[in-house]
Amino acid sequence: MSFKFRNQTPPVDPQDLVKDAAKLLPDRSRRRFLGQITSLGALAALTGCDIVNGTSAEDALRLISDWNDWVQARLFYPGKLALTYPDSAITDPFPFNAFYPPDQAPKVNGERWQLYVEGAVQDRRHWTLADLIRLPQETQVTQHICIEGWSAIGKWTGVPMHIFLQRIGADTRRKYVNFICADRYETSLDMATALHPQTQMTLRFGGEALPRPYGFPMKVRVPTKLGFKNPKHVVQISITDDFVEGFWERRGYNWFAGL
Repeated sequence: MSFKFRNQTPPVDPQDLVKDAAKLLPDRSRRRFLGQITSLGALAALTGCDIVNGTSAEDALRLISDWNDWVQARLFYPGKLALTYPDSAITDPFPFNAFYPPDQAPKVNGERWQLYVEGAVQDRRHWTLADLIRLPQETQVTQHICIEGWSAIGKWTGVPMHIFLQRIGADTRRKYVNFICADRYETSLDMATALHPQTQMTLRFGGEALPRPYGFPMKVRVPTKLGFKNPKHVVQISITDDFVEGFWERRGYNWFAGL
């Protein structure tokens, strides 16, 4: 969700601003908390902004968004698992979602594909699809929740990311795991989420090789995050302390995006 304001706008209603800011918080309890901030003075105290026009309102929303990321990161509990479901709950067909139509999904040659590993790791060799298939695999039936308001349940099989990070000798004291994808998509995860037991380097969907629209040959499945934090067609993983905004984050979405 992105909030855009023109410079020439009527005075900003602080309660409307609070309601818009609360939409950035996926957890109901956090929305209620932010919803209690109902005065212009409280907003100014929170953000350090005098909200008098559209420009300062946008600045305030950005600061609230950053604050939300900070709060969510500290509320995240690595041992808490996302809900899992029986096979009977799987959504069929599973919806396609991207910033392009399905026929524009990248056509990746699985035999030639390689996963590049960069940053603070001991082993920088390139990984083939066959290499990843030989690693331990786990299957999960979890819900994909889109920021657009819809959700779907799928059956995903792949390598737990914490196992892969261990195999490459990743320095898990670093802050971020960044992803670059064949469809020009970028995003990143905090290290705690990357190490979560359900965060997965997905290779199969519904028991079959991962279909092209869903991210062939490998996507990252993160059931503790909103859908846009689940990159598809991944070609590079970097372990770093350098923060990189992703495709949607640069367009106004929250970076942490936890559920």
